[in-house]
Amino acid sequence: MHRLAVLTTVALALCMALPFPPASAQGFDEAQRTEIGEIVRDYLLANPEVMIEVQEALEAQRTAEEDQRRKDVIASAANDLFRDPADPVLGNPAGDVTIVEFFDYNCGFCRRAMEDMNALIETDPNLRFVLKEFPILGEDSQAAHMVALAFNRLMPQSYGEFHEQLMTVEGRANEESAIRIAMALGADEGALRQEMANPANARSVETTYLLAEALGITGTPSYVVGNQMVPGALGEQTLRDRIADVRECPELSC
Repeated sequence: MHRLAVLTTVALALCMALPFPPASAQGFDEAQRTEIGEIVRDYLLANPEVMIEVQEALEAQRTAEEDQRRKDVIASAANDLFRDPADPVLGNPAGDVTIVEFFDYNCGFCRRAMEDMNALIETDPNLRFVLKEFPILGEDSQAAHMVALAFNRLMPQSYGEFHEQLMTVEGRANEESAIRIAMALGADEGALRQEMANPANARSVETTYLLAEALGITGTPSYVVGNQMVPGALGEQTLRDRIADVRECPELSC
C-alpha cells in the first residue's frame, strides 16, 4: 500500500515536469501515457533512492497529520480529559501542569511506571496527576477498577494509598483484592458495594474508552501532557522533560 502511494506520488511529480502543451491537462492519449510510464520507470530504476525519500516524506506527513488530529481531540475534549470529577487526582489539585495517565491495574508496565509518578509528585509540588481508570485487560481489571472508582467517591483522601496498594498487590488485581484493600483503609463494605453499583462508574469508564479511541490509545500506560498524547512507559526523566516543556511553552498547556 505504501509502495503504491510512493509510485503514484513520484509519477505525478514527474508528469508535472513533462513538456506537454496545456491541452494535455484534459487527458493524455495512449502514446503520451506510454511515454510517461517509460520515463517514470527509467527514472526510478536510475534513482531508486527517490522511492525512499518520497516514502519518508509521506510518513512524516502522516505523522504530522495524526499529531494535529490528536491535538484537536485534546482541545475539544479538555473537560473530560483534565477535569472529569470522577477521575482520581494525585499531587497538587491546583497544580500548574497536569499529566493524565490511562492505566490498568493489571498492566505490568503501569505498575513499574507508578514509581515514576510517585517520584514526580514527591519532587514537583505544582504537578497535578489525573488517573484515568482504563480497564482493558479482562474481567478482573474491570472489577478492580469499579471498586477503585467507588472507593474514590467515598474516600478520595485515601485513594493514593489505595492505588499504590492495589498496584503492588501480589498476583492479579480483581474485585476481591480491591475490596480487601479498601476495607483495610477504612471503607465500609456495604457502602462500598452500594457505590460500586452506581451507574456513574460505568459511565466514567465508557467516557475513558471513548477518549482513548479518539486519541488512538490502544495500550497502557499512555499519557496526555499539555496538548500531546505520548504512549508507553516513558520513564521519570522523559516525563519530567515533558513537564518542563509545558511550563516553558504555555500553548502546550491544557
